[in-house]
Amino acid sequence: MASCPALFISAPASGQGKTTITAGLARLHRRQGRRVRVFKTGPDFLDPMILARASGAQVESLDLWMVGEEACRRLLAEAAQEADLILIEGVMGLFDGTPSSADLACTFGVPVAAVISAKAMAQTFGAIAFGLARFRPDVPFHGVLANRVGSARHAQMLVDALPSDIRWLGHVEGADDLELPERHLGLHQANEIADLDARIERAADALAGTALAELPPAIEFAAPAPAALRPLLAGRHVAIARDAAFAFIYPANVGLLEALGARVSFFSPLADEPVPGTADALYLPGGYPELHAATLARCTRSASSINAHVADGKPVVAECGGMLYLLERLTDVEGTTTPMLGLMPGQATMLTRLAALGMQQIDSAHGSMTGHTFHYSQMHTPLVPVTTAKRAQTSAAGEAVFRHGSIVATYMHGYWPSNPALAAALFSGAAF
Repeated sequence: MASCPALFISAPASGQGKTTITAGLARLHRRQGRRVRVFKTGPDFLDPMILARASGAQVESLDLWMVGEEACRRLLAEAAQEADLILIEGVMGLFDGTPSSADLACTFGVPVAAVISAKAMAQTFGAIAFGLARFRPDVPFHGVLANRVGSARHAQMLVDALPSDIRWLGHVEGADDLELPERHLGLHQANEIADLDARIERAADALAGTALAELPPAIEFAAPAPAALRPLLAGRHVAIARDAAFAFIYPANVGLLEALGARVSFFSPLADEPVPGTADALYLPGGYPELHAATLARCTRSASSINAHVADGKPVVAECGGMLYLLERLTDVEGTTTPMLGLMPGQATMLTRLAALGMQQIDSAHGSMTGHTFHYSQMHTPLVPVTTAKRAQTSAAGEAVFRHGSIVATYMHGYWPSNPALAAALFSGAAF
C-alpha cells in the first residue's frame, strides 16, 4: 500500500484545454521540487509526449479495458511509491466512452478537477459545472477550473453562477501563447513545437495563483502482486524505428520487451539510419509517414537495411503508419504519390476524414491482445487477412491483420502487456 496526493484532470468535452492545464500543473509542482508522475487516460500517443516533457518523467496509459484494472492499479501503486504528486489526464468528456474517465476516477478514488472552457460563456458555466458534479454521485468531485477566461469581470460572473457547494479552483485567462497546436490526429508531437517549454512555463505561471497550486488529497493505492514473466525473448535484439515519422510507441510496450529479456535499440529511418545488423526482429510503429514521405523515399540506406532484414526472413511487426511505409505507394491529401518500401503489395491514400477509431482486440492461439485504431488513411492490398480484430463493445469486425512472409502488419496499435505471450510470438516470428 502506497499513499500519494493525486488529481484527475477532466472536462465536459475534448478541446477544453485539459492537456495544457495538466502540463502546466505538472511543471508548476515540478518547479517546487516535487516529483510528479502523470498518466493519460485512453490510448493516446501525442498528449503523453507533452506531459512527459512537462513532468520530466515517462507517461503511461491508463484504461480499464485496454490496460486492465489490475495493471492500472499496479502502475498507480508503483508511481505512488516514488512520486510526490500523481496527475491523471482524462480523455474526451468526463462521462464519455465505456469505460469512461469517470469510471477510472471512481475505481481508484481519485478526485476530479473539471476544466471548463469559458470562452463565449457566462452563467451557463454554472450549469455545466452542476451537471458534471451531480450526474454521478459516486464520482469524487474536487472542483472546477475556468479556462480561456476573458477578464477579471468575466471570472467573477462565472464564480457567481457556480453553486455554492461546488469548489471554485480558479481561472486561467485565454492566451494564444498558452494553447497547444493541433493537427488531424490531435496535438502536434512535443519535438515539433519549438516553444513548447515556454508555453508550459506560461501555463504553470497562470496556475500558480489558483487552488491547483496546492497539493490535492492523498490517495492510497494498493498494488496487486506482479505477474511472473518468462524470458521468452531472452537473447533477442529488437530494433525499433523511432523519429518524427514513427513515434506512436507505448512506453509499456518497450518495457514489456525488456521484461521478456529482449535487448531493445532504436534507429531513425528519417535520418537514414540502418537497422542494426544484429537485430533479430524489427518494429515499425505508427506515426506520420505521410508528412515525411519524400524524405523517407530518399533514405535509401535505411530502406536497404529493412529490405535485407526481410530478405533474411527476420520478423517485422508493423502498425498503422509503419504498415503504410511497407507498401508500394502512399498518396497524400493533395494527391501526391510517393513510392514506399514495396515490401507489401498495395497502396494507401490519406483521407480528409477519419477512417477508423476505437478500441479493438486481436484473438489468437496465444490468447487476446487489446489495443486501438485511429487513422485517416485507406489501404488497398491484394493480401488476404490472417485474422481480423474485433471491436471492444460490439465484437463487430475491426482491423485486418496481414501476414506477408516474415511481416505481420495491421492498422491496430497493440497494447502488448495485455498479452505477453502473443507479443513474444510476434517478435519470434511464431504468431499467426
